[in-house]
Amino acid sequence: MATPDFIRALRACAGHQLLWLPGVTAVVFDDEGRVLLNRRSDNGRWALIGGIAEPGEQPAACAVREVEEETAVRCAVERVVLVQALDPVTYDNGDVCQFMDITFRCRAVGGDARVNDDESLDVGWFPVDALPDVGEFGWFRIKQALAEAPTWFEPMGSG
Repeated sequence: MATPDFIRALRACAGHQLLWLPGVTAVVFDDEGRVLLNRRSDNGRWALIGGIAEPGEQPAACAVREVEEETAVRCAVERVVLVQALDPVTYDNGDVCQFMDITFRCRAVGGDARVNDDESLDVGWFPVDALPDVGEFGWFRIKQALAEAPTWFEPMGSG
């Protein structure tokens, strides 16, 4: 995955220590109700489209940008689905990041799904009842995007 220039600059000063970063995930549906997924080049797994917001970039604009950069699909954001602090991640090089993920429900408005950058091995539309393994992270967000209203849950550690 490409590391944004602003993170490279931060790492030059911060080393490998934990960085708290804004991330977005897009659950994109087409007119047939299918979900857009990419097969990631870093781990080979199918996943929802997502990425890191650039400094000053609005989260919804980031979701739209990431979807088009990775899949060539143009989308419109419909609503926020979930806001969640994720567990810290330690990368192979020792860098540690923790993401505040904002997940959006989006609808495709143009473009043909295809691999559009080096972050994806494959891109495709999948019926909700025939999804490849997207893990707990992906499946939970898809369920939230399909719900008519937000589902509230107790934060972890609230006892």
